[in-house]
Amino acid sequence: MMASHSDTLVVFFGATAGANGGKLGSDEREIILLVWQIVDLHEKKVGKLQRRLVKPDSLELTDQSKEETGLSVEELYKAEPLDKVLQQFQQSVSAELKALGRSSYTLCVDGPLIIRQALHPEVSKKNLVLPECFYSFVDVRKEFHKCCPNKFDPYCKLVFESLADHKFSCFEAVKYKLESGACSKTEPVDSETVIRARGLPWQSSDQDIARFFKGLNIAKGGVALCLNAQGRRNGEALVRFINQEHRDLALERHKHHMGSRYIEVYKATGEEFLKIAGGTSNEVAQFLSKENQVIIRMRGLPFTASPQDVLTFLGADSPVTDASDGLLFVKYPDGRPTGDAFVLFSCEEYALNALKKHKQILGKRYIELFRSTAAEAQQVLNRYMSTPLISTLPSSSMVPMPVLATPPYLATGSTRDCVRLRGLPYTAAIEDILEFMGEHTIDIKPHGVHMVLNQQGRPSGDAFIQMRSADRAFMVAQKCHKKMMKDRYVEVFQCSTEEMSFVLMGGTLNRSGLSPPPCKLPCLAPPAYAAFPSPAMLSEAALYQPPLLATPRTPQPPHSPHPTPTLAYYPPQHHPAQLYMNMNMNYTAYFASPPGSVALAAQQPHAQGHVASPMMPQHGALVRMQGLPYNAGVKDILSFFQGYQSPASGHLPTVDLQKKIS
Repeated sequence: MMASHSDTLVVFFGATAGANGGKLGSDEREIILLVWQIVDLHEKKVGKLQRRLVKPDSLELTDQSKEETGLSVEELYKAEPLDKVLQQFQQSVSAELKALGRSSYTLCVDGPLIIRQALHPEVSKKNLVLPECFYSFVDVRKEFHKCCPNKFDPYCKLVFESLADHKFSCFEAVKYKLESGACSKTEPVDSETVIRARGLPWQSSDQDIARFFKGLNIAKGGVALCLNAQGRRNGEALVRFINQEHRDLALERHKHHMGSRYIEVYKATGEEFLKIAGGTSNEVAQFLSKENQVIIRMRGLPFTASPQDVLTFLGADSPVTDASDGLLFVKYPDGRPTGDAFVLFSCEEYALNALKKHKQILGKRYIELFRSTAAEAQQVLNRYMSTPLISTLPSSSMVPMPVLATPPYLATGSTRDCVRLRGLPYTAAIEDILEFMGEHTIDIKPHGVHMVLNQQGRPSGDAFIQMRSADRAFMVAQKCHKKMMKDRYVEVFQCSTEEMSFVLMGGTLNRSGLSPPPCKLPCLAPPAYAAFPSPAMLSEAALYQPPLLATPRTPQPPHSPHPTPTLAYYPPQHHPAQLYMNMNMNYTAYFASPPGSVALAAQQPHAQGHVASPMMPQHGALVRMQGLPYNAGVKDILSFFQGYQSPASGHLPTVDLQKKIS
């Protein structure tokens, strides 16, 4: 039993099979020797010196350890393992205290390394139970440095006789477990308390990281798992300790092991920690205000999932803290669900029961469950809430360009970074496709979802999706092929941008390869409904694609009463990868940036023989629409603007468009 002050001291010392002294524990070697002695301050007596050898799992000693301890491998082979020696420590101390008529004692050490850097880490790795006395101790070196700067021998009887009337003020504590909590972006964080850990297993949690640093005190909410651009953990974490001393001890664990992997530990800054862990969301702060809760992240939830659906999925054996109040659904700024949620559990048992449901089915989707942290919850919320809803339209200061007959992001290429979805239900909308894609939606390129329409302007059952890489496209084809959507299985094939472009222009794609569009000459759509791409999406190759450029309007004389704006014009050139567009073929491009946000652009058929002329994004020519229904189509938008379009110019006059699309 421990006490804030006692007249009975237990002096404790140890050595490892490797480095000792000021580097004790830095080389991750096991403990081979424990020494303790009881000092009775009241009677000014010193008890018998107890010395126990400890048998390590690896019977190897460094030359330095052999020299400093005088021990050999043969002696250690006959010793007891660490858990047995710790039991002997408890029994020996209890017996001596009973003989002295005492009930409490103060554990004293000459420096914290034996406790913080050797004993706690080894016990944690071996899953042993450490006696409670090792969670509170006095560093005698610190105590005496306050009184006198001279070196001393803490095991000298004369020294401890002088402690009879001394009141200890530097009680050191080791935290039993990591405290969860949120961090505000306005909170000051000392850069001398933060480290970066690299090489973590992707499934490691904040508790795993706390176990790796066992013996050192991590600040409340001080573990921030870093996420990559796709929202997944990247094997790094920023860890904030309570002071610089603990941070410096953490740096000594550079290349120590977590399981079979070694972890790199480097200095980091407070700014880096706040960038990852800091937040401004009151919703998250309120959610995490319930302390000492285990946090689980759920990913891949159906967009229609309600709190009750999630509670039912988790079941009675893993009750959520405060029922629906213990759920935090991650949403886009406009309120649409992302498929992510964070769940609070009051104890480890409930969380483990929930984790057993990893990859079980909710609705028609399998759900992924992971251990998570307050910092990760804040990081995920920050990322989604800062995502723009739709791509920004170019400003009026852009260099004038001719209208493109097809969007420039359909440049040809043989890289197989696209997938084709075949057999979609005709009623399938954008949210159905995104739900079907599941976690892979994060890998869709901006403006990368294309619904193929038939000659009547209705869904054909096909869609093309541009992924960020060929590897991502391959993964989608592997995991989503013949997956169900609205009671129909959908075929998913990997394809190239060139193959996608041919189909969208009116060609066909079958097992025998590409069949070119029936039209042998480039057919240009009228530019009235062409989408002006954002500057980030324009490429030089796209601008110089001759079939994609509208025919330039003949320049008018300078004194013309209605001068035409100056246009950048690129003369037609022969191109080996020339694209043709069937005049009877339509398609709709769903701009997903991020996946799930909707904007529409359509290529409309035109009268044969009509020559298209370019239209520049002049003042009033472009409008941005927000709040569109998910099932809104091109016809709905055209109907919405019925009566406002000027037949002569195709421009939209400045009028009040505050009406609804049904």
